[in-house]
Parts: sequence; C-alpha cells; structure tokens
Amino acid sequence: MTAPLTPPPPAAGTPTALQSRQRWLFLLTLMVGTMASVMSSTIINVAIPGMSEYFALGQERAQWATSSFMLAMTVSMLTTPWLLGRYGWRATYLGTMALLLAGGVVGGLAEDFNVVLAARVAEGLAAGVVQPIPAILIMRTFQPYEQGKATGLFTMGVVLAPALGPSIGGVLLDFWGWRSIFFMVVPLCVLAFALSLRCVPNLTPDGARPGQGGAGAPLDWRGLALAGLGTLALLHGMVGLHGGQTAQAALLIGAAVVLWAGFLLWQQRQRQRGGTPLLNLAVFQHRTFALGCVVAFIYGAALFGSTYLLPVYMMLGLGLSPTHVGTVLLPAGLVLAAVIPIGGRQADRRPPGQLIMLGLLLLGLSFAMMPMLGLGSGVVALGALTLLGRIGLGFILPALNLGAMRALDKPQIPQGASVINFVRMLGGAIGVSLCGILLEWRALARGQSLTAPTHTLDRLRAFDDVFLVLAALCVCAMLAAWRMRTPTARA
Repeated sequence: MTAPLTPPPPAAGTPTALQSRQRWLFLLTLMVGTMASVMSSTIINVAIPGMSEYFALGQERAQWATSSFMLAMTVSMLTTPWLLGRYGWRATYLGTMALLLAGGVVGGLAEDFNVVLAARVAEGLAAGVVQPIPAILIMRTFQPYEQGKATGLFTMGVVLAPALGPSIGGVLLDFWGWRSIFFMVVPLCVLAFALSLRCVPNLTPDGARPGQGGAGAPLDWRGLALAGLGTLALLHGMVGLHGGQTAQAALLIGAAVVLWAGFLLWQQRQRQRGGTPLLNLAVFQHRTFALGCVVAFIYGAALFGSTYLLPVYMMLGLGLSPTHVGTVLLPAGLVLAAVIPIGGRQADRRPPGQLIMLGLLLLGLSFAMMPMLGLGSGVVALGALTLLGRIGLGFILPALNLGAMRALDKPQIPQGASVINFVRMLGGAIGVSLCGILLEWRALARGQSLTAPTHTLDRLRAFDDVFLVLAALCVCAMLAAWRMRTPTARA
C-alpha cells in the first residue's frame, strides 16, 4: 500500500488551511444541527397514528406530515451552494437552526393541522439547506486519506438521532402525546446555535468573506419555482393515486413531467449563458458521479420508504405500542452508529462501490425476510431483521457520497453535494408516497382496513408485499453500484 496522498500546503485563508482542531470542532457543530434536522424528519413517523386520531385525519392526509417535510427539504437543498457563496458558513447555518427551532415550537403548539403542515414545511426547508453542508466541508477541508474517517465519525453522531429518537419519542408519546415529538428538536437547535457562534468561520467554501468574489450572483428563482412546483405536482399526483382519484393524479403527474423538463432545460440555458444554475448539469458528465446519483435515488426511495413503513408496520400490523417500537429500533440504531466508523475507514481503503453493494445486499435481505414474521413473532426476530438492515446502512452511508464526489473537480464539490443529496431526497419523497400507496392498495386487495382495531394476518401480509418491493429496489441500486468505478483515497 502506498503512502497517503500529500498535496502541497494550502494558501493562508483558504478553507483547507483551517487548523486540524478547528476543522473537527466545525464538523462537531454541524453534527449537532444535522442531528436535529434528521430527528425532525424521522421521529414524526411514530406520532402519525396519534396525530391522525387528534385531528380526525385519514391515512392519506396524515401522510402529508411526512411528505410536506420531504417536499420542502428536497427543493431547498438546491439553494445550499448559493447560500454558502452569498452568506458564508456561519450565517447560513445560524439561519437554518433558527428556522428549525421555530418550526418545532410552532408545530408543538398547533391546534390546527394546517399549522402543523406549515411548521413541517419550515423544518423541511431548514433541514434541506443544512444537510449537504457537512459533505462540502469534508471534501473541501479534509485530506483525501482522512475523508472516510471524518465521514464515518460525523455520520455516527448523526445516526444517533434516529436511533435514540424513536425510543425517547415513543416514551414521550405514551406520556405526553404527539406534541412532545416537535419539542424534541429544541435543545439540539439551541446547542447548535451556541456552538456555531464560536466554531463556524465567517467564510464561504472558497475561503472568501461573504459577499466577496462571485457571491453577488442572484438566486435562480425561476429554476427554484419550476423544481418546487414540479415536485409538488408529483407528490400531489401520488397522493391522488393513493386516494383513488386516477384522472386528477394522471394530470398532476403529467404536469410534473412537463415542469421538470422545463427545469432541466432552464438549467442548461443558465449554464450556457454563464449564469448560476441551481442544478449544474456539468457534474453529470462524470460517469461515476452520475451512477452514484442513480444509486442515491433508488437508495433514498428504499431507505425513507422503510423509515416511514417500519413504525407503522409495528403499530398497525403487529399491534405494538410506541414504546415497544422504540425498544425494537434502539439496538439497531446503536449498532448502526458503531458500524458507520468502520464503513468510513474502509471507504478510505477500498473502492466505495464494493461497500455500497455489500450494504445494499444486507438492506435488501432485511426487507426480503420480513414476510417470515407473523402475528406471533416476538420482538427479538423483528429486531434481528432490523439490525441486519442497519448494518447494511453502516456500509452504504459513508461510501455513497465519497464514492460519487471524489470524481468531481474541487470547484464542483458544493454543487455535487447539493445534487446528490437532492436526488436522494427526491427518491425518498417518492418512496414515502409509494409505500403509502402500495400499502393502501395491498390492504384493500386483501379486504383489510388500516384503521380497523383488529390485527389480522391478511393485513400483515399487505405490509409484507410492500417490503418485497423495497427489496427489489435494493437489487436495482446494486446493479447501478456495480458499474461505479470509485477510486480509493490511497490509490
């Protein structure tokens, strides 16, 4: 094995010139805020049944508590490179934490479901902006041979949020109701806000002061509107399919195709005219990055679809309480946090494509084996399958971003981080809606109602059908990962 890469020392004032201790403190600060955003995106799932009962909602309308967040988060990711270039690391991060904090407080105090949806949109906007930032920081300020280590340690902290969140949230839900779920992000937001004042530099990713260099370019509002309306039409169309409104759903999905085609044409035009597009299509000229985006889209659909499906499966399919749901998910989450640093270090030594395939294989097996469970199955068997899937995630998460973005030129990294996160979340938004649609369809096909108080084997089998679809998605992602040619950090 050859020695680690040793590039020449960076010029003073550039982001890579940050001292080692400063880089790690910066990363720790980002980890706290990202934990808050991830917790707000996933923990709401355990509160959906209680929220549905409180506001007298149907399954398709209650699902918008998740879908509205995913919609806002997906679209706002495209603005991260522009915000960082215009306002810098510190102001962008402080703004996202303030918005996330406001969404948690307003959602927890809401007496109307429309207010809850508005709070979820605010939380989603903040989460979308903040989530590409750590990958940009790691790729711009850490040396190639330590990027896997940084990614693994950062992701280990982040996954503790969904690992501990359902367990704590289940207890809070049993004692204080669904409102407590919103308030869980408040302490993390306050801590992130305080840390950012000391640990986040007032610089752009290029090392300039905010407002200097080319940071004065206006935001591509037309592209943002096209992307937002296209995503909204797509999700509304899928909800229409869920509700049996076939004609309206077909019209909305057709409008989504037109809007997204217009968005891509406008981005290409912006690029040709020397503008600042939200989505720089030049990054897709790198074959490895393009294939990584394909993997990210399919993987996002499977991951977020299962994140929505698993708590609902345990409560409506197996009849477990929210506290028991948290008890099942906690060990798997802790194992995931332990495996991720190993996956990160391996991404510095092995081709990330191999690690991605291994992780997808384990994740797909966990989905494919779910039909083995029955109404009499204990939480141990359910926990074992969940554990298997989380071990797979431990190999996928660090390797996917690194494997895709190592193919990019350094100035393209902010755009690349934004794009791959956007693609993954777009897949996730579609995956959540798809799981809801498939679940409703399979339950009706088996003569079952998801709102009935009884837990039958036929209703459980409706869930199994959806898990098999998720397993098939993992196989499709493996085919794309197999074609990736991702270099190691020590070539």
